[in-house]
Amino acid sequence: MKERVWIVGPGRVGLALGTALVRAEEVDDLVYCGHRPEPPPHPLFSEGVARYVYGMERPGPGTTAVFLSVPDDDIPGVASFLSQQGSAPPRCPAFHCSGALSTEALAPLHAQGYQVGSFHPLLSIARPLEGADHFAGAAVALSGEPEALVVGRRIAQALGARTLLIPTNRRLLYHTAGVFASNYLVILLDTARRLLVEAGVGEEDAVAALLPLVRSTMDNLEAFGTVGALAGPVSRGDRETVDLHLRALGPREQELYRALGREALQVAWDQLPAEVVEKLAHLLESTR
Repeated sequence: MKERVWIVGPGRVGLALGTALVRAEEVDDLVYCGHRPEPPPHPLFSEGVARYVYGMERPGPGTTAVFLSVPDDDIPGVASFLSQQGSAPPRCPAFHCSGALSTEALAPLHAQGYQVGSFHPLLSIARPLEGADHFAGAAVALSGEPEALVVGRRIAQALGARTLLIPTNRRLLYHTAGVFASNYLVILLDTARRLLVEAGVGEEDAVAALLPLVRSTMDNLEAFGTVGALAGPVSRGDRETVDLHLRALGPREQELYRALGREALQVAWDQLPAEVVEKLAHLLESTR
């Protein structure tokens, strides 16, 4: 069975999702609704793969899933607008693509007969075309009503993604985990880039030098888990090097280094002698 999918919001996530479904040959019909008169420049539209609707229409008969791929603040209003178009096609669920919101934002659609759920790819999608390539092997967080979960799981599996069933009352924890793993990773790497530049490395060389380090760390994380992948002075109890690092850093970087060092010490705790842990903990205290 191939999908007949209706996506409200031709932004990065919506376009990446539709492109991934097309590339997987899992969609028979693909429709986008948008608030601009013309569709965005994208092969889905220029090659006639997807139909674009300016404004909103009721999803046609046989539609197997509706996705609201719009900013979080817009989801309740868009759900209300879509609900005004009429009742749900038979057995058609509606999903929003927010990682943080519950399905309460889709209450107007539930009142029109849609089974409601959330379908959030745990991905960093910077560009739609490239983002579509990352669904295979990624995780998709699902929450919602039973029939919506069945369809969400089916679509995720068709894309080669694994599914995470997240209770509605724990979605904020799930979404915060993604922020740490993606957004804050970028900030940490920007800090590392800035320090390399201060050490005399050129901007382009700094980024180029860091990327293989990050990739090798990810490989180790996949192979050995967090404890096995953790390297560096804290993991080996090297108090002298930690002290030298702190002396070399300005106040802003010191604060970040200490906070992350304390977390690293928690991960490495069982691998180090008690007296080493105590000395490192004292060195990494916030007020010194």
